[in-house]
Amino acid sequence: MTNRITVNADRAKGTINRNIYGHFSEHLGRCIYEGLWVGEDSDIPNTKGIRNDVAAALKKMKIPVLRWPGGCFADEYHWKDGIGPKENRKRMINTHWGGVVENNHFGTHEFMMLCEMLECEPYINGNVGSGTVQEMADWVEYLTFEGVSPMAELREANGRPEPWKVKYFGVGNENWGCGGNMRPEYYADLYRQFQTYVRNYGSNRIHKIACGPNTDDYHWMETLMKQAHRFMDSITLHYYTVPGDSWQEKGTATGFPENMWRVTLKKALFMEELISKHSAIMDQYDPDKRIGLLVDEWGTWHDVEPGTNPGFLYQQNTIRDALVAGISLNIFNEHCDRVQMANIAQLVNVLQAVILTEGEKMVLTPTYHVFDMYKVHQDAQLLDVHQSITELGEGKQAIPQISVSASIDEEGRIHISLCNLDHQAGAKVEVELRGLVDKLVSVQGTTLTSDAIDGHNTFEETDKVSPTEFTAFNLIDQVIYAELPPMSVTVLALTAE
Repeated sequence: MTNRITVNADRAKGTINRNIYGHFSEHLGRCIYEGLWVGEDSDIPNTKGIRNDVAAALKKMKIPVLRWPGGCFADEYHWKDGIGPKENRKRMINTHWGGVVENNHFGTHEFMMLCEMLECEPYINGNVGSGTVQEMADWVEYLTFEGVSPMAELREANGRPEPWKVKYFGVGNENWGCGGNMRPEYYADLYRQFQTYVRNYGSNRIHKIACGPNTDDYHWMETLMKQAHRFMDSITLHYYTVPGDSWQEKGTATGFPENMWRVTLKKALFMEELISKHSAIMDQYDPDKRIGLLVDEWGTWHDVEPGTNPGFLYQQNTIRDALVAGISLNIFNEHCDRVQMANIAQLVNVLQAVILTEGEKMVLTPTYHVFDMYKVHQDAQLLDVHQSITELGEGKQAIPQISVSASIDEEGRIHISLCNLDHQAGAKVEVELRGLVDKLVSVQGTTLTSDAIDGHNTFEETDKVSPTEFTAFNLIDQVIYAELPPMSVTVLALTAE
């Protein structure tokens, strides 16, 4: 059966914020240390301690924003422990993640340097769970104040006379859980208090971010919006795709049974319902959509790889994860009127990472390739799409065969991202272009697929699952007739003249 899609090129629905393609780096496992930071004395090629290979890959992917230092770690992190000469920095136990020693060699200066190297926006999460109002106020002053003040003088003494620009600042993280096990009513009051002292200095303007709900906790969203919406610029949402039946039995990243393919994608598609329902609550208090919904933790969460530290959350990354990424990004695009940022968890070596490292070796995961293919949507205009899509399965367990999103960039190029969720068969697709001023003359395609449902890249076979040119289509009278490979993510680039 053919899937029919109509793209209305003359009907833009809003701008796809580039920050939807954002990332998350926590002091967890080998994300920061070994993944991003190796230190200046390392034999691994680096620039001021940052791995050159990882930095180059992230720049190619056009990473727009990076969240740090957590995550759960943020609400036990005391920023002054991570500044000054490294030999004098406090050592601490990372109680959340593996009980390992944190030497604080990667702190504020190192993170801001990394963001400058990557040319991305920093998104800093402050400590509400175990911190104080004064501590958070001092951090903002240290980062952004230009003039005479104790924190500005401390920053200069540590080698940075001029302030940084910091736009995104989170007031706490998961305060319903690891950030303090708070009730929403209590956190709403704390948020109102703490955010008062997250001040704007000089020309720097901070986008204040409130901790929002876990998954479908609609009471949390309702309470925060009712009690604190006037004081926030955005509110967060966390949702992980967990294939198994419980957090204790999440399922393996590779070697999983065939039935877990569709189960996983069905759970990824739940993101659509979550965003729609949370947005409806937000609309009651913010009908003009001033406040952004930030999905600043999302992605697959599998059992850790055998033989690795359970607290390090290291997992392989397969074509199934790539489909979860493609589906999720398409959903975020379609809700660009409300979703203004998303941050996949996490950047390197943790959960659904885009990069894995092992000593001096580095491998790009299938999820990396999806982000690299989809970067064409950043800051583009979302196009109106109508679709008639085949369903796989029956009843409540049915899923669509195709997930789609389309945009047009400043140069008039149209990009259509298409995910074939069927792991067994190709998908016939007809894409009709309407509203074009000029005739469509060129179509180019890139696809990512695999010959196995758990196909993945290893340090021995780094390119086993990587993008290839897509040519299985014909263009006839402004209609593209294509056959997508099984379990694939495909991006079409269209030009007209």
